[in-house]
Amino acid sequence: MYDYLIVGAGLYGAVFARQAKERGKTALVIDKRPHIAGNVYTECVEGIHVHRYGAHIFHTNDRVVWDYVNRFAVFNRFTNSPVANYKGELYSLPFNMYTFNRMWGVTTPAQAAAEIDRQRRDSGITQPRNLEEQAISLVGRDIYEKLVKGYTEKQWGRPCTELPAFIIRRLPVRLTFDNNYFNALYQGIPVGGYTRLVERMLEGVEVRLGVDYLQDRPALDALAKTTVYTGPVDAFYGYRFGPLEYRSVRFETELLDMPNFQGNAAVNYTDRETPFTRIIEHKWFQFGKDDDGRDLPRTVISREYSSEWKVGDEPYYPVNDGKNAALYAQYKALADAETRTVFGGRLGEYKYYDMDQVIAAALAKAEEEMG
Repeated sequence: MYDYLIVGAGLYGAVFARQAKERGKTALVIDKRPHIAGNVYTECVEGIHVHRYGAHIFHTNDRVVWDYVNRFAVFNRFTNSPVANYKGELYSLPFNMYTFNRMWGVTTPAQAAAEIDRQRRDSGITQPRNLEEQAISLVGRDIYEKLVKGYTEKQWGRPCTELPAFIIRRLPVRLTFDNNYFNALYQGIPVGGYTRLVERMLEGVEVRLGVDYLQDRPALDALAKTTVYTGPVDAFYGYRFGPLEYRSVRFETELLDMPNFQGNAAVNYTDRETPFTRIIEHKWFQFGKDDDGRDLPRTVISREYSSEWKVGDEPYYPVNDGKNAALYAQYKALADAETRTVFGGRLGEYKYYDMDQVIAAALAKAEEEMG
């Protein structure tokens, strides 16, 4: 009999397991995948740490979380500075003075602010009701049409006029030449990849891979006093009220016999006609070098294709609209009534989490459960 059965070997499960271990509790971690680390899993291909499930850049303002992850990895100084490609025109992301200069030829913050304000007034939008109106209010119609509309509609599979305004509010807009996408005190990539970080979190903890909890739930639950479940909450209840909606992502990954494909870790393709949303060149997360600091002669790229999710697909992004919020509330009421199951993580809570938020939530839940 274990103290905890932890379903999912991603960040939430690994952090909870680490905290249990340090408090003298016993834990069994299971995952239906053949590897640990969940969606932050990185695999080594010719010295390059490939982010199998999409790019993950660690960033946080939480000193407690930053100190915690640095117990298990050394983080490099990687700064997320993506580039937008609109039909061959290249723009800086986040939206900053480089973007405004490329778009309008302006050279001062006052000129950029005046142009955004002019386009905002011309739109006649006072209270943004959807993502399109919110984006135009933030950056004007030109930038919306070239750099927001096509990319966002590919990513979410819906017109911007049908998406909630809050999705775009987190997008940085700066009247400076700062190319750092995140407003975070701490940022970087764990040297050696995320898989190594999670391995160190799970040291001394029993892990079983290729185990599908939902296929053998009664027998697995019987192994522990408490189950920590990080899978989809609707699947846990057999989709009793219907499935929650997600966006899924498909990746096409290639090993290329060249040292440099695009010169940047991330390039977003913002026109509607290009079928993929972005290309990730994984080697640049470690500045084109392997763990020993040697230059890498080849490169690995991944094209990302956003798609509508269906049961059986890998869920990535919760669709946080009113319909799904109401549906999740029904599942949450059931989850809150459970006495021996704890729900956590992006899927267990149907919530968009950054990595630092997942870790903070797991630490808080472990403290609540174990003191």
